[in-house]
This record gives sequence, C-alpha cells and structure tokens, in this order.
Amino acid sequence: MAELKALLFDVDGTLADTERDGHRPAFNMAFEAAGLDWNWDEALYGELLAVTGGKERIKYYLEKFNTDFEKPENFDEFVKGLHASKTEFYNQLMAEGRIPLRPGVERLINEARDKNMRMAVVTTTTPSNVTALLTNTLGADSESWFEVIAAGDIVPAKKPAPDIYDWAMEQMDLKPEECIAFEDSENGIKSSVAAKVKTIITINGYTQNDDFSTADLVLDNMGEPGQSFKVLMGDSHGHDYLDLELVKKIHQA
Repeated sequence: MAELKALLFDVDGTLADTERDGHRPAFNMAFEAAGLDWNWDEALYGELLAVTGGKERIKYYLEKFNTDFEKPENFDEFVKGLHASKTEFYNQLMAEGRIPLRPGVERLINEARDKNMRMAVVTTTTPSNVTALLTNTLGADSESWFEVIAAGDIVPAKKPAPDIYDWAMEQMDLKPEECIAFEDSENGIKSSVAAKVKTIITINGYTQNDDFSTADLVLDNMGEPGQSFKVLMGDSHGHDYLDLELVKKIHQA
C-alpha cells in the first residue's frame, strides 16, 4: 500500500459553506448592479449547482430557467463581465468575515502543516476566490501552505471531469494512490474518483441527497474535539472527529 503523501482539498462547500453564504448572494449583488431583475434563491441555486463553474452556471440559468431573456450579441463577454462583478462582490463578503470555515477544517489543515503533510487546492472556483477564502480565514500567508492551487479555467474540462485532479497531481509529481481528496458534492466525487483518488466527503445542505456510494467515508462535517461528526457511510475507526490519523486509516483501508 502506497504511503499517503498529500491532501487534496476542494473549496466551495468543503472548506466553507461558500455556495449558500458567498457565491449565491454575490451573484445576486452582481445582477442588481447590472440592472438585472434576476434573483437566485436558495432552492434555485441548489438546482444551478448541477453545473460547475460560475460562467457556466449563468449560461445554464438562461438555458433552463430564464429562457425569455434576450441575449446580447456579445453574450460571452456579457457573461464574463457579470462573473467578474460577482467575484468582486464575493471578495467583499469574504473581507467582511461573512463566511467562516466549516467545523474541523482549520484544525485539520494546521495539523497537516505541523506534520509536514503536502497539501493542494483542487477546485473549479476562480483563483481569486480561493485567495479570498484562505487569506480571510487562515491568514495572509496561508495560500503558501498549499503546494499547488489548481483552480478555475486552468483545465478546460471542469468537474465532474477528472482533469483538475490529474493536473494537480502532475504538478506535484504524485500518483493517485499517494493522495486523498476532500469533497462535498456529487460532481466533486465523480471528478476525484475518475482520477482514481480515495475520497472523504463532508456533505452540506445542498449536497446531502447526492450519490456518494463511491466515497471512502461520508460525514456531516469534519468534527471537533467535543463536537463529534456524524458518520453517514463508512468506518470512522472509533474516531469522533477527522484528524490526520483517521485520514491515514481511510487511505490505507
């Protein structure tokens, strides 16, 4: 059995509830600033999460939910501009401290650092969103803790394609069996499993009904000492919160 050498973290929904509390309101702020009467409530946004990538999500919304909207001639630039505005509002929300990390995330990342475990971010969100989340929750230098930031349009095919995981592992000169992934969604685990990486899932309100049958462990969150996680699938080996010891046990199982 290969030694565990790296932790590969998804961002949105995994590190923080950024979809519900960050991206969704930021999209709505961008729509209002652009003079659009669009509003993505929590239920609608849950449906839009079927598609990964912010620009792709706007296009999906217009194709499936707002078909009467008359697209401008420079449609791609229009979408790109809306998404750029949304990113600015998202960064603003982050700077205001409106989006905390999920339980156990900071503790696990700090433990991994202390024990010299290599780490990477593997996400479809834009690099600036990653920077905003990390610097506003973990500190100004925290982005440097991650050997690779695989984000945004760095590969053409986004999750559920495995390309972003393949790219990150190639940059780190690692094999899939030397890594473990942390995800929260069906598209995420489809991506990691297609890249042949064992995966731990922490569900959230948007993903609680997703299919995680291919996961190695499914939890409601990473837990904290005195604040136990709930095991939804898999073996927690007697642990009640996710630490590096348990991660290694899941990797070796």
